[in-house]
Amino acid sequence: MKMSECREVKAKRVFIGAGCNRVVNNVSWGASGLISFGAQNAVAIFDPKISQILTTLPGHRATVNCTHWLPSSKFAFKAKNMKRQYLLSGDSDGVIILWELSVLSNKWRHILQLPHSHKKGVTCITAFMVSEADAMFASAFSDGVVNVWGVSFPSQPNEDCKVSCLDSISVGSKAMVALSLAELPQNPGRFVLVMGGLDNKIKLYHGERMGKFAYGCELKGHTDWIRSLDISLPLLTTDDTANSIVLVSSSQDKVIRIWKIMLGGDHGLRRREITLASYIDGPVFISGKLTYQISIESILIGHEDWVYSVQWQPPVYNSSEEHAWSQPLSILSASMDKTMMIWRPEKKTGVWMNTVCVGELSHCALGFYGGHWSPDGFSILAHGYGGSFHMWRNVSSEESENWKPQKVPSGHFAAVTDVSWARTGEYLLSVSHDQTTRVFSPWKKSEVHDTEDERWHEMARPQVHGHDINCVAFVRGKGNHRFVSGAEEKVLRVFEAPLSFLKTLNHTIAGELSSLIDLQADMQVLGANMSALGLSQKPIYAHASSEPVDRSRVEGIDTLETVPEAAPSELTEPPIEEQLGFHTLWPESHKLYGHGNELFSLCSDHKGTLVASSCKAQSTSMAEIWLWEAGTWKTVGRLGSHSLTVTHIEFSYDDTLLCSVSRDRHFSVFSLRKTDGGEIIHELVAKVEAHKRIIWACSWNPCGHQFATSSRDKTVKIWSVEDDDSQVKQVLSLPLFGSSVTALAWTVVDLEKNVGCLAIGMETGLIELWSIEIQKTEERGMAATASLVLRLEPLMCHVSAVNRLVWRPIKKAETRLRIQRLASCGADNCVRVFDVKFD
Repeated sequence: MKMSECREVKAKRVFIGAGCNRVVNNVSWGASGLISFGAQNAVAIFDPKISQILTTLPGHRATVNCTHWLPSSKFAFKAKNMKRQYLLSGDSDGVIILWELSVLSNKWRHILQLPHSHKKGVTCITAFMVSEADAMFASAFSDGVVNVWGVSFPSQPNEDCKVSCLDSISVGSKAMVALSLAELPQNPGRFVLVMGGLDNKIKLYHGERMGKFAYGCELKGHTDWIRSLDISLPLLTTDDTANSIVLVSSSQDKVIRIWKIMLGGDHGLRRREITLASYIDGPVFISGKLTYQISIESILIGHEDWVYSVQWQPPVYNSSEEHAWSQPLSILSASMDKTMMIWRPEKKTGVWMNTVCVGELSHCALGFYGGHWSPDGFSILAHGYGGSFHMWRNVSSEESENWKPQKVPSGHFAAVTDVSWARTGEYLLSVSHDQTTRVFSPWKKSEVHDTEDERWHEMARPQVHGHDINCVAFVRGKGNHRFVSGAEEKVLRVFEAPLSFLKTLNHTIAGELSSLIDLQADMQVLGANMSALGLSQKPIYAHASSEPVDRSRVEGIDTLETVPEAAPSELTEPPIEEQLGFHTLWPESHKLYGHGNELFSLCSDHKGTLVASSCKAQSTSMAEIWLWEAGTWKTVGRLGSHSLTVTHIEFSYDDTLLCSVSRDRHFSVFSLRKTDGGEIIHELVAKVEAHKRIIWACSWNPCGHQFATSSRDKTVKIWSVEDDDSQVKQVLSLPLFGSSVTALAWTVVDLEKNVGCLAIGMETGLIELWSIEIQKTEERGMAATASLVLRLEPLMCHVSAVNRLVWRPIKKAETRLRIQRLASCGADNCVRVFDVKFD
């Protein structure tokens, strides 16, 4: 299948799994209904209706700290006729990028990067929609500067946005981490900007629409850092709506404060009877010709930890009232105490009370970094310390509220180091420096009318560990689903799928591909329990007592051991975060000791009999590759050849050869054979200095004894092991690439013609597909030709280094495959799955 024969190769994104950066102002819910968040250096967009990540936007070179929609859910009522919506994103290098989304075509465009001279990161962004064509926004930086910007949106399709810096306010050495911008009541064209940060005072500035901002006053009351601020729109359903706006603030002192900014003078400041809801007069400031009085309206105490986020409910439409749009008196707060609360004033007394409280009750949730309203006010979303999302929706149509947990996308919140397909490709397993192992799978569609592409979700979290996990290998062959993982410890761990997982697998698309009945009949282990220190997972047996043990009552047990019992069960729909983090663990069956340093690379043969492993090394003895016999888990070989860390190992498809590549710039090929007595005989066939820099990856041709190697020197070379397995020669070198080549994966496209496709992943995150054809010549033996058939679009690719590429396993009987599935993982915290179509 040369270029002329392969008319076209197409790639379609099937799935993106990613966690949210652990930053407070990282998430924004737009008027479009889409949610944005930072995933390492990318801006990810997810649709809560289908709980899928739609795309990731490349452009930042540093961690994305904050995102903000123009318009956000707060201004959804002003966005009905907007054909294009916009998104701001800021990173830890101080760069802010403006993106455009075409609502009709659902296409994204990088509009511009704001001019900046900041050496430190963006901490938060807030915005105010003046009209559908006009907006203001403010950005705060870690160097103590707050910038105010004006932006006008284009009216014609071929025009671009115009952004201008209106003012730059220096607020001292302490950074501002919370901002809110609003128009002053009865004062068109004049705005108020409130900011709070790493002290306990709220600073208030005011200014004109296109002018400078002047200092107004300070609001004192909080006793710790200010974490969140939000000003209501002048649409609040109160008597003095037109003359006031209301500011809500939250702090690390666990308290929420409500402040009223009210027009001063006789007509605006009416004295009321002293009641429980009476306010206390505060400072006064003058903006233009009008005076404003600020007063403390209420103090809300209910959270038990830092309150990271407060937000007013977006305006709602009511056709029966004079003013159709009104903003409800309803505040959402999110705290590190693992709860979100909705606060409303009582109708009779006016005293603010928390009317709704939702949250994660399991021990594995470590608090919420932010809470957000959907544009319609029926859904609320939190993002947590573990990079996870938690969403609830009010499913009650009556006045009594009923908030139910909803499905959300999930993924790793640190670099994903390795991925592996299950034995026959039923699901995908990934490991990460976030110390978790995750299983992703497409689920069966429950909706009959659903014509969308298959939807992937996280199905289980087999391992939750105390160390960063570097490598994983599925043990193929017959028997139970099992894998081996290696972390920044010297021990390999073997995990076996429990009964709860096998039953759950029947409810995914994978259940249609494999027969699990035989496995379930012999399975005794239902699930696993987490140990207190997160270093071992013990089995829960199917016939054990169903009553969980309260370990805190057992005398003599250390208090660290008071971890709640897991309750594994068969899942009929994608699990939510609380189930994933605790109830979907796999039991650990073996620990393999032998390596002297932290594990780095793992591989299993295709028969499911051998596992090869390597660790970080600075010497020849440490750089040995260990061979383990699957099942008995005994050491059956130690292959010595390299002098530095072996970075990748792979068995040939007939399992007679093993290729290893290393930091020492060499690759080694070993021959393997099993004697009649069951002993493994291994022999070094060749050791070649193949590249000028570190070799990152190798991959075997499924059709023969050819393999590819890739290196930091930006090259990919094809090698062939001669028929007598006595020597290795280079048959091809691909043209120089634009950056270091970090990942390779070779699959067969046409077995009869010995044509394959080599997927190549780079340090920049880009992925290319090359057609490789192997021919046998009389003069030179094996020869190869290669041609680039597809360069994946940057929007589909990773934004940081590709760590691993893996093709889904194919059956030997399939000699000509038109559609194949490719999985990738990267340093951008993402797991991606593509369907590649060969026409």
